[in-house]
Amino acid sequence: MVDGGKPQVAAAKRALDELGVDDVAVCGLAKRLEEVWLPDEDDPVVLPRSSEGLYLLQRVRDEAHRFAITYQRSKRAKSLKAGPLDTVPGLGDSRKQALLKHFGSVKRLRAATVEQICEVPGVGRKTAETVAAALAGSAPAAPAVNTATGEIIEDEAAGAASSNGGTRP
Repeated sequence: MVDGGKPQVAAAKRALDELGVDDVAVCGLAKRLEEVWLPDEDDPVVLPRSSEGLYLLQRVRDEAHRFAITYQRSKRAKSLKAGPLDTVPGLGDSRKQALLKHFGSVKRLRAATVEQICEVPGVGRKTAETVAAALAGSAPAAPAVNTATGEIIEDEAAGAASSNGGTRP
């Protein structure tokens, strides 16, 4: 069942045809007048307002809406909570929680050494190295600043590159 009228039913039918699915019945329930649309029909089927069939179709449509909205909300909530640890391969929820509990924040975890990360129960050296590498690449390091002059201090590689026209020696 499709939520919509003639164009939505036609689109659903086309999609099923493209997939080679021909054993699924398709209909649409247009919201405003609660008309039932069938593929390849020019006019809708109008069920009496008190019809149990119409009531069933409305309940199916409303449940599909509720399901879709709940799914989208949970997906959005997860994306809003996503952090730098979510991109670390092989790092599940329990290890993420253990790391954050041990260090207190992603900022402190980012500053930790591989050896310090290994101290977290359940985190081996390989995982610690992966976490450290992922966090090192997840946020650019703040540039070093000469406190006396306020100038940004270039590292040797950048300084060498800028002093010879952008190429390394």
